[in-house]
Amino acid sequence: MLLPIKPICRSNRIKKDGTAPIFLQYCYSRTKRTLLSTGIAVPPEYWQRKHLRISPQLPPQFGDASKLNDELLRQKRLVEDLVAEATKKQIEDKGAFVKKTFTPTLDLQSLDERVTVVAKQETVKKEAKQDIYYQFDEYIKTKERKVSKATLTVYGNVKAHLQAFEKYRQEKISFASFDFNFYHDFIDYLTFEHVHIRRQEVLTGLKLNTIGKTIKHLRGFIKDRVKRKIIAPIDLTDFKIPEEECDAIYLSHQEIATIYQTDLSGHPHLIEYRDLFVLACLTGLRFSDFSTLKPEDLQRDMLYKKQEKSDHWVIIPLREEAKHIFTRQFRERIPALTNPEFNRHIKTIGKLAGLNRSIKFSYKKGNKSIEVIKPKYDWITSHTARRSFCTNEFLAGTPVELIMKISGHKRTKDFYKYIRISPEEAANKIKELWIKRDGMRLVQTDTKIVLSKDINN
Repeated sequence: MLLPIKPICRSNRIKKDGTAPIFLQYCYSRTKRTLLSTGIAVPPEYWQRKHLRISPQLPPQFGDASKLNDELLRQKRLVEDLVAEATKKQIEDKGAFVKKTFTPTLDLQSLDERVTVVAKQETVKKEAKQDIYYQFDEYIKTKERKVSKATLTVYGNVKAHLQAFEKYRQEKISFASFDFNFYHDFIDYLTFEHVHIRRQEVLTGLKLNTIGKTIKHLRGFIKDRVKRKIIAPIDLTDFKIPEEECDAIYLSHQEIATIYQTDLSGHPHLIEYRDLFVLACLTGLRFSDFSTLKPEDLQRDMLYKKQEKSDHWVIIPLREEAKHIFTRQFRERIPALTNPEFNRHIKTIGKLAGLNRSIKFSYKKGNKSIEVIKPKYDWITSHTARRSFCTNEFLAGTPVELIMKISGHKRTKDFYKYIRISPEEAANKIKELWIKRDGMRLVQTDTKIVLSKDINN
C-alpha cells in the first residue's frame, strides 16, 4: 500500500556531480500524486529505499547523513501540516494546494499566513472556473480540432448573445441561472431586443431559426459541462429549440445556364465569381469547400473533396461545363474570397443576368409574420448553389440516397430541408410522372367504367 507522504530518490535524474534529487511524494488519491522538491541530493547508491532514508555511509562531501535525514523528516511533517490545513479549509484539490504552498524553507510560523494566501488564490481560481464564459472558452477549445471554423464562429456568437443578454438585464448569468424563466426571457430578448452588430442601420431581433441555433448550441455546451462533471446536472427539458421552415430560393438549370452565358465583358472582375458560383451549382459544394478547391482535387473527371464542416469525403462527377470551368478558370488557383464579398458580387451577377422577378418570403418574429419582397437576384447567396444542386437533382428524379452521397448529408431529414419547390412545381412534377406512368388514365381500355349498378337489379 502506498504511503500518502514519503521521500523518494529519483535515480533516473542523476546530475553531473553524480547525485540524484530526493523528493517528497504526496499520494492524494489512488491514481494521483505529486512530487515536492526537498532541495536535497545524494548519490543514488547511498539512498536506502527500504528504510526511506539516507545511508549513514554517505561520504562527507555530500553532507551529514544524520542532519539530512532530520531535514527530510522536518519537511515531511511540514507537508502533513499542509494536508491537515487543506482538509480543515475544505480545499478540494489538495494536491494542487500542497504543491503550490510547499517550499523547503517554509517554517511553521509563516505557515498560517502562507496557507491563507494560497487558500484565497485557490478560491478565486475555483470561482473563475465556475464562470460561464470561462467554461464556454474551454468548451470551444475542446472543439477546435473537431469542427469547422464556421461552427466555431457560431459558438462564439452564442457566447456573445449570452453576454449581450447579461448586459441588457443587468444581472450576472451563472450556471444556476438556467431555468424556465431564464429560457423564456432569453428567447424574448433574442426575438425583440437583441441589437445586430456591425450594421449601418439599427436592426433588432433575430430570426426564429437563428434563435433556435443559439438554443441548440447552448444546450450542447451545458450538456458537455455536465458530462465532464464540471457542473451539477441541469434540467433542460423546457429548453425547446424553436424553428420554422426556411424560405429560400433555388435556381433552375435554365437560370444557372442564363447566369453562365451572361456577358460580363463590361464587368471583367465578376467573371471569376460567376464561374465559381456556377461550379458550385453543378457540384453542390458549400462555400467553405468550393472556395478551397485545389488542382489535385480533380482526378479522372471527378472532384475528390473532404468537406470541412462534416469531415466527410465526397466524390462528385463533373458535367462538361463544370469540368471546363475548373480546368480553364481555376486549375491553377481559386481566388481568395470571403463569404460576404462573394455574396455581394453574385447578387450583382444575378441582376445582370435578368433574374428580376419579385419574390416574397416571410418569417416569424414573436407572434407576427414579417413579409419581405425583393427581386430574385437579391435573395441569392453562396448557399443558393448547394440548394440548387440538391433541388434540381431531386426534380430530375435522381434517387435521394445518391444525391446525399454527393451533398454529404448524413440524415434524410436534413437533406429535405434543402429541397425548395413551389406547390405548382410539385403538382407539375407529379403530373409529369403520371403521364410517363399511365398517360394520366386510370383504365387503359376503351371499356367504360361502371361506377355503380342499379340497386334494384
